[in-house]
Amino acid sequence: MESAAAAAASIGGARSPLSFSSSLCNAKVSCGLAVHNVKIKSSRRLEVVCRGMLTTRKFMQKKKKKEEVFKDAADEAEQKNWRMMMREIEESGSAVNILKTQRSKKEPLPRDAVLGTLMRFKQLKKWNLVSEILEWLRTQHWWNFSEMDFLMLVTAYGKLGDFSRAERVLKYMNKKGYKPSVISQTALMEAYGRSKQYRKTEAVFRRMQTSGPEPSAVTYQIILKSFVEGDKYKEAEAIFEDLLNEKRASFKPDQKMFHMMIYMYKKAGDYAQARKLFALMSEREIPLSTVTFNSLMSFETDYKEVSSIYDQMQRTGLKPDVVSYSLLIKAYGKARREEEALAVFEEMLDAGVRPTRQSYNILIDAFAISGLVEEAHTVFKTMRRHRVEPDLCSYTTMVLAYVNASDMDGAEKFFRRIKEDGLKPNVVVYGTLMKGYSKLNNVERVMRVYERMRIQGVEPNQTIYTTIMDVHGRNSDFGNAVIWFKEMEARGYPADKKAKNILLSLAKTTEEQEEANELTGNCAVQLEAKPNGTTHNLEINDIGNKHGQTDGGLHTLLNGACTTSQINGKVEAEKGHFEEVDDDNDDDDFDEEDDDELNFVSFKDKRELNFAT
Repeated sequence: MESAAAAAASIGGARSPLSFSSSLCNAKVSCGLAVHNVKIKSSRRLEVVCRGMLTTRKFMQKKKKKEEVFKDAADEAEQKNWRMMMREIEESGSAVNILKTQRSKKEPLPRDAVLGTLMRFKQLKKWNLVSEILEWLRTQHWWNFSEMDFLMLVTAYGKLGDFSRAERVLKYMNKKGYKPSVISQTALMEAYGRSKQYRKTEAVFRRMQTSGPEPSAVTYQIILKSFVEGDKYKEAEAIFEDLLNEKRASFKPDQKMFHMMIYMYKKAGDYAQARKLFALMSEREIPLSTVTFNSLMSFETDYKEVSSIYDQMQRTGLKPDVVSYSLLIKAYGKARREEEALAVFEEMLDAGVRPTRQSYNILIDAFAISGLVEEAHTVFKTMRRHRVEPDLCSYTTMVLAYVNASDMDGAEKFFRRIKEDGLKPNVVVYGTLMKGYSKLNNVERVMRVYERMRIQGVEPNQTIYTTIMDVHGRNSDFGNAVIWFKEMEARGYPADKKAKNILLSLAKTTEEQEEANELTGNCAVQLEAKPNGTTHNLEINDIGNKHGQTDGGLHTLLNGACTTSQINGKVEAEKGHFEEVDDDNDDDDFDEEDDDELNFVSFKDKRELNFAT
């Protein structure tokens, strides 16, 4: 560790890899958990290659199975039979056919077995199986379908967002004489909310306020969630203020409600108000959790602020989770402080926190931004060792690492590996390759990649066209830039500022300037001539834009295209600015549940999904 620090200090006064503000890495220094194998290349740039992450960790070791104790042989047989039935249901994806085979001589199934199956799938949040079993039980004469069964069924439809079936069940319950309950009405609200029927959600809530049943804490969580999702911020604030002042409810806002409101202010860009709510939680003695601090960390873009919040969380005695570590790694990566990002990742491994695919992708991206191919590839290989399968985003980020290192041969080689490993390249991957060749002013190779993309049936989008315009702009080809500008608009993609700036910067003659102004819709364009006669600096509508900066803008677009965050949440090749078509849903989320739909009573799911943007 001393040699690493000395080497860092000798290189132009560079900081030690672990000399940053977070107490997390101060702890690493004090306890001797150093990053291994520091090597210095001829470029005199300190680069850290972590071999320590390849060592076996506690979470990688197989857990010993606990020895089970049964009452007797009959109990053992019954338990094993039930578990086998559960596995068959999960494998087949359908419950009714498996349950039918369990009936012998048309005798009813044991009530305990049925209830245990329902409760287990409820815990697993497999609401489609819960609703399937309950619908089947409604038709069985040997099962007394009670009010509680109806409530569980409407709750399942609420979780699935199937408001039409929820309405049908409630209508049937009314015919049977069951009075509306807070559970049934809240489930109906959730069904409307999940299907984005926000007006109907509000209507049910207002009816509950006026005529009952009285809303519960979960009801308020759902209505706040619906208002936030529907961008009805004033309505959400009004309800939350009523709860704070105890005007309508007999209970105070809980932790989840505060989390939802903090998220709302983040969504609205009002970070100051979000911080006020955070302070109010302490004043009202609302318990703070790791989720609370994670939400605050997600607001910040400055790694110093993120590290400060992280330290504050540790001082309160809370343990960071995988989201906390990932947010800190992401902040250091965006600041091009890959040594610190790696140190945080190592600390996460040492703490026994299992990294998710998003965590690995974030660390790969931290190295890819700076073009550190060897380090990025080390992390990529570690994923499989830790039994985490790389996804398309992992491969795309590796291609980006080669592109940023100006190693297009390596980028092409890794691109071929995507197909060899059974994945299908999408518009983000092709765009990354095109960006690399555009940086090298290689028009021919950019167009070859474009043709390959079209042959594979991948549709281009706005950023692809802008990249093509950019490479023509680098070669001062106004004619082709106009052709691709028109092609982009013909495909239904409005030209962005970068595309307009490229076109305007290429216009030299009066005729070209008139044509560029007409295409871009700019009436007044002022070009600042450089000493060499070029006109790259533009001032358009009082906004200064530089064509010379366009490559940096594309770099940002591409880096944002598939970085997790790349914390939702989900790990997939994110849309970013390439607007890629969604691939198959990936179930590996930070809490490994509710990937595709937002949990209306859980801020954690929402937090993870939005950290990915």
